[in-house]
Amino acid sequence: MKRIFFIISLLAFSASWVSAQDKKQYNVLMIAVDDLNDWTGFLGGHPQTQTPNMDRLAQNGQVFTQAYCAASVCNPSRTALMSGYRPSTTGALGNGYKLRSSPLLKDAPMLNQWFQQNGYYTLSRGKIFHHPDTDNDKWDEWSNNDGRYGKPAKKKEGKEYSGLPTSEYDGNLNWGGTTAAKEDTPDYRTAQWAAEQLQKERDKPFFMAVGIFRPHLSWFVPQQYFDKFPTATLQMPEVKADDLDDIPGEKPSKEYRLVKKHGLEKEAVQAYLASINYADECIGVILDALDKSPYRDNTIVVLWGDHGWHLGEKLRYKKFTLWERAARMPLIVSAPGVTKSGARSEQIVSLLDLYPTLTELCGLPENTTNEGTSFLPLLKNPNKKWNVPAVTTLKEGHSLRVEHWRYIRRHDGVEELYDHQQDPKEYTNLAMDKKYEDKLKDLRKLMDKTITPKDKALTGKSK
Repeated sequence: MKRIFFIISLLAFSASWVSAQDKKQYNVLMIAVDDLNDWTGFLGGHPQTQTPNMDRLAQNGQVFTQAYCAASVCNPSRTALMSGYRPSTTGALGNGYKLRSSPLLKDAPMLNQWFQQNGYYTLSRGKIFHHPDTDNDKWDEWSNNDGRYGKPAKKKEGKEYSGLPTSEYDGNLNWGGTTAAKEDTPDYRTAQWAAEQLQKERDKPFFMAVGIFRPHLSWFVPQQYFDKFPTATLQMPEVKADDLDDIPGEKPSKEYRLVKKHGLEKEAVQAYLASINYADECIGVILDALDKSPYRDNTIVVLWGDHGWHLGEKLRYKKFTLWERAARMPLIVSAPGVTKSGARSEQIVSLLDLYPTLTELCGLPENTTNEGTSFLPLLKNPNKKWNVPAVTTLKEGHSLRVEHWRYIRRHDGVEELYDHQQDPKEYTNLAMDKKYEDKLKDLRKLMDKTITPKDKALTGKSK
């Protein structure tokens, strides 16, 4: 009888231990990549890109093929993601905006603080907020960046490293292969820091945010990454010379005119691909460390770009637009026990939705002021019917994506309408076609409804 009682007790203990393990609190590892568009293997934006590590994460988790930023500018995009408020609600519309300068955000708990207040140990390094030292005292552990990307060994007289004449351009669209050792570069050091943190024992679940700066300008990375993409064999993005003719007031950007004038289109593509490949290798350091850590089976991994990037499309370089090229960016979520390996969702989601999604996924109390929508149902069922619009905002107006439509409305009254079923590259503006008057009316109403602040009393705004 004693032996039977011992066996029963042992089985009961084992069952309770397994149950406790099943309910073990998720950790969160969030990896932000600056200025990354869809030039990744898992999104197929460029056939020659090399992103094996991001592709590996995509294969282990779920890809959102239609994910959009709240703003195609670093600061507003990141402020929206971390605060859960739209840029149009907070007024955070430019890179000069200070996070705590508005009454709405003065004491608002950022995503990391919400996790911290609910029992998580929070730590960060790299660019999460636009200014990396923003709110650095609001993390349990915050590490400053160090290292150097270096500069190319030679520069021709009167020209930048990119080859653009110094007399014609003084911006940051600059690039070149450097002599810096990979191990000495800032992003690689940030990745190593994250790898070290993942090997430490902790008595709390953690929320770790890691910011990878490349492929943000300037595109200075070690020469070995440039060598992988010889210009002679590069495939170029499709550019339509008259693309802006049906949009009142739009003209090619200064950067586009200069790059085209001096015949540097292939060199720009090479530099962007090189910077992406470098960033991917840094991400690989983090993912390898997670795989070797005790946290691999209960850590949610989220990888996001803060917005997209133009490389000639719509006669533009850089971001700062309301079109698909700048508004769409990569998003991968890998949640053990929830997402399925290699899953893909074609539904439209926004980076604004990450705050409520991660909160719900980790079983934390809801922050009811969030203006995003948790897409946890899509993590459980990627093909679930979903009709939540995504809005991208800039100082000059708003852009809405819903179903297969993009609707743009600028404050000067100019409107654009694109049907992505027929025109995924947004070549033909349908806003002046009378056949689409009813669709325009519907989308105007939907945009007004979507950008109306959730908490009018708090913001003092009606739109």
